[in-house]
Amino acid sequence: MSDTTAEAAPLVTNAPAPRGTESFTGRLRRPRTYAVLIASVLLLALPFYLDRFWLQAGLFAMAAAIGAIGLNMLTGATGQLSMGHAFFLAVGAYSYCILAGESSTENGHALTGLGLPTWLAAILAVLLAGAAGGVFSPIAGRLRGAYLGIATLALIFIGQHVLFNAGSLTGGYNGRAVPPLSLFGFTFDDTEVVIAAVPFGSSEKLWYVGLAALLLSALFARGILRGRPGRAMNAIRDHRIAAGVMGVPVARYRAGVFVLSSMYAGLAGVLLALVFQRTVPEYFGMILSLEYLAMIVIGGLGSVAGAVVGAFFVSLLPQVLTHYSDSLPLVSAPGTGGLAPGEASRYLYGAAVVAVVLFLPGGLSRLGIALPRVNRPKKSGEKK
Repeated sequence: MSDTTAEAAPLVTNAPAPRGTESFTGRLRRPRTYAVLIASVLLLALPFYLDRFWLQAGLFAMAAAIGAIGLNMLTGATGQLSMGHAFFLAVGAYSYCILAGESSTENGHALTGLGLPTWLAAILAVLLAGAAGGVFSPIAGRLRGAYLGIATLALIFIGQHVLFNAGSLTGGYNGRAVPPLSLFGFTFDDTEVVIAAVPFGSSEKLWYVGLAALLLSALFARGILRGRPGRAMNAIRDHRIAAGVMGVPVARYRAGVFVLSSMYAGLAGVLLALVFQRTVPEYFGMILSLEYLAMIVIGGLGSVAGAVVGAFFVSLLPQVLTHYSDSLPLVSAPGTGGLAPGEASRYLYGAAVVAVVLFLPGGLSRLGIALPRVNRPKKSGEKK
């Protein structure tokens, strides 16, 4: 027999490429990429077409989304129930007013202000909110469940008492004016700037500040939840004792996430103050904390996208009902004796919470994932 040289046949497999090795061109072909690009262009162009009412509503939703992302990392990803999120929003909002404002007299109160540059005051306000969370973090690191919820609920009562009675800092019941943000020599106030024949006021200018803050907040939280800290947080949520056995410092993680969530709330408070242009103590009450809990439940626990979707749903619903109260049944303008838009919105998102818990535990953010799977074609060999 003559010797023959056998060449090895190439191995052909249908195995998918490892995750993360997909080419840039392949990613561009995804429908999700096109949707993100179209949404980005629309969001950047909206100030040229929408009026002030809708721009303010959108800014409220952006601020709510930032705060909801922080709460979702705490409650959704780590499993720590917090009822005091509104307290840290108030810390961020009022810290900015005190640090950036000037000492003056308003509504019979001699207001204290440090007169710092507004961009520096915004950063320090976020850090102060985190410091307030750090003061409470030893308690957050040791309590869990309903016990932590009750402990954080006490922050609301303490905060409301301070806001109403520390008149030299907060302005009392009437609140205090918010200094406009100045950045790189550009002031985000009501002074009109004409761009492409469109007058830009404070809402149009702040729109891009809100977009940048929301984008950076979402990307940072997404990186945390998809990395090693996120896996540790999920382990603490799902089984605290097992996480400790595996070497996860449970108390340290709980305290750290509480501080991070407080900083997110502080940033949301600063943005809310800039949009409102006046801080009012009554706004930062228990109802606001309950609304944030509704946001993360409706949108989806433990998900950045869920926090954003839930925040936009809960915060925009009363605005839409108020705007269209004349044409909607059973809803009337505030003060006319019928069902006010704010009350109607609470009924609606209360029903949404019940519906999500019963029929869509993953929240509204899971709809885009679950719906395409309903009628997807079955692969060869897949069981019916």
